[in-house]
Formats: sequence, structure tokens, C-alpha cells
Amino acid sequence: MEGKLSSQGRAEPIELDDFPPFSVRQRMFGPIELTRGCIWACRFCQTPSLHRACFRHRSVPEVRRWVRQIRKAKLRDVRFITPSALSYGSSDGSVHLAAVEELLAASREEIGPSGRVFFGTFPSELRPEQVTAEALAVIRRYVDNDNLIIGGQSGSDRLLRECHRGHDAESVERAVRLSAEAGFVPNVDFIFGLPGETPEDVRATLTLVGRLTELGARVHAHAFMPLPGTAWRSAPRGSLEPVRKHLLSLAGRGRAYGQWRRQLELAASVSRR
Repeated sequence: MEGKLSSQGRAEPIELDDFPPFSVRQRMFGPIELTRGCIWACRFCQTPSLHRACFRHRSVPEVRRWVRQIRKAKLRDVRFITPSALSYGSSDGSVHLAAVEELLAASREEIGPSGRVFFGTFPSELRPEQVTAEALAVIRRYVDNDNLIIGGQSGSDRLLRECHRGHDAESVERAVRLSAEAGFVPNVDFIFGLPGETPEDVRATLTLVGRLTELGARVHAHAFMPLPGTAWRSAPRGSLEPVRKHLLSLAGRGRAYGQWRRQLELAASVSRR
């Protein structure tokens, strides 16, 4: 009122089942949002600040309904949006494989034999500590993707603790090894230039990157961006100079990809504002 900001407080969280994931009427199709919120609340991530640090999932019957709409529109591909694909059906971060399998089986049935189901790829990546041989067998049974996205973020256990990631570097290596053994190509997210990154942290990350690429992984490289609303929204960015040549070399050999150079420009713009 009268030019002053007035707040009614934070709204109650919605039920995902009450809201469509896309517009059938306008033929604006996209991935089906499976989950809102994330209990880990990583300090660089906007998901928990936008949607709270808790999980809310779309039910399997509702997923079925929207996959049916994709098929009716004569589209082939089913994709999902979730901050942690193997957390589907969970409230505490544990893996409920029965819920994941029910979801994937329902999606596969509804899209039909000519359709394709993508799970564990962007935008539905996997947390490394949740990747097990049993989980990969369930995924392999239903999906069409031959690659997976695994959120590693750093090879430094100290930085992983600072980020509130909830896993260590060893979990990342184990997830990559298991994924490769299951016949998937692992793509591992790494964020370079995290706040407070030291030369020791850089060395730990590059050492891990070397081991992962030997196992057949590709590095999905990101530059840290101080995103609005996050715990690190005002944190100073680290430098990517120590890793620039290494990333370019990996990219030249087909072992790294990503928009990290463009992200550096965007991060500088965000920081100035």
C-alpha cells in the first residue's frame, strides 16, 4: 500500500496433483514435474529457496494421466523434472525403489511400445550416494536413455560439506563405476569456482575428474553462479583460471562439455547487480 512492500507471509505449499505440468490446449508440452523442493538445501541451489527444503511428489495416477496426454498428442518422449530422481516417493531422502519402479512401469505402459522414457537424465539427475546396482537395474528395465547425469559438484570433501551436499567424493566415484558397469555412460556435474575454493580443493577435484574419465565418464562443467535467493547469493566467486586449460583439454578429447564459459559471463553480471 502507498508504495510500501506488504507481505502476507509465505503461502502454503501446493499439491502437485492439482496443477498440470504443461498445457495440452496450447500444445505446450514439456517434462512432467515429479517433485518440488529438496531436503538437502545445497547452498548454491535455488530449488529449496523457491519450493522449500522438503519433498512433494506428483502421484503415479497423475503421472499416468499426463503421459497419456503426451501419447494422444502423438509425441514420443516422456521426461521428468526432479532435483533427485531416485528420491521419488521419499520424504526423507531415502530411496524407495518400489515407488520408482511403479512410476517407470506406469510411464512405460502409458507411452506405449513406440514411445520413449527418459529418467536419470537432465532434468532428472541422480544423487551419487543413491546409485546402487539394484537401482540401476530398475532404471535399465524401463528407460531408453543410455546415459545418466550424476550430481558430483566437487572432488573436495571439504567443499562438499560446505555446500551441504550430503555425500562425499568417494560416493561419486562409486556411482560412476556402477553406472558404467550397468552399461550407462555417466555424465558428472561439477561446479568450478565455488566460494572458498582453495588450491587443495582444485587438486582434489581434478584428481577425481581424472579417475572418473578413466572409468568412461564425461564431465559436465559448470561455473559457480551466485543465484538470487540461495545461501551463497552474495558469496564471492572463485577463479576458474586454475582449471581452464584442463577443461579445454578434456573438451578437446570429448571428455567434458558444458556452458561454463558463458556462465562465467553471467556470473559476473549477476555479481555486479
